[in-house]
Amino acid sequence: MTTDDRRGTSPATEQPATEQAATQQPAPRLTAGDDAGADSSFLILHGWQNRRPAGHWQHWLADRLGERGRQVVHPQLPDPDVPDPEVWLAEFARHLDALRGAERVVLAHSASAVLWLHAVARALPGLDRVDRVLLVAPPSPAVLAGLPEIAAFTPSGLDLCALPGATRLVAGDDDPYCPEGADAVYGDPLGVPTDILPGAAHLDLDAGYGPWPAVLDWCLDGSVPLTGRTG
Repeated sequence: MTTDDRRGTSPATEQPATEQAATQQPAPRLTAGDDAGADSSFLILHGWQNRRPAGHWQHWLADRLGERGRQVVHPQLPDPDVPDPEVWLAEFARHLDALRGAERVVLAHSASAVLWLHAVARALPGLDRVDRVLLVAPPSPAVLAGLPEIAAFTPSGLDLCALPGATRLVAGDDDPYCPEGADAVYGDPLGVPTDILPGAAHLDLDAGYGPWPAVLDWCLDGSVPLTGRTG
């Protein structure tokens, strides 16, 4: 069963943030599963300036997991152009609490990957119930600090030593939002397995990341390393 929290708008249509906030959330979309071992739930969090376009790999992934009977929560976070990390943390906690599966998995892209680190630093309730985490293309602190709209997300002074759940990091080797290299900035300090993908940039639509079978494979089997898209 899939909970699709897309607030009743077409994911391919961008709305002003004020209009999004006023849009009522529809009843959950239900999808029947077709394979065993479906007692897993997934929280998929987007990044800065993202309104969950239909072509994005996160939207594609939510649909593929739903087809397999997984519970999926893929919310539109408020004010994606000028996000408030306090508001996003509150939304993160609310949606995390909605996960019902025996296994709970979080996938966070871009600014939301850094949001996860803030949640850990604050010991946000419920993190101990998360079994796996995939951090995708987190921007570096230097880049975040230089962008006024998301400077408040800069992970200054965070304790990066104790992450709950099994955490994995994936990033492009040419990500303009992390020119220092995600492995050097996050992977090595966090001590987490890191997959660096050649030419994957920020792992977004601009980099060609619509359908991405490898991330679906990881969702179904957390021991699988992340590889780039094909075709």
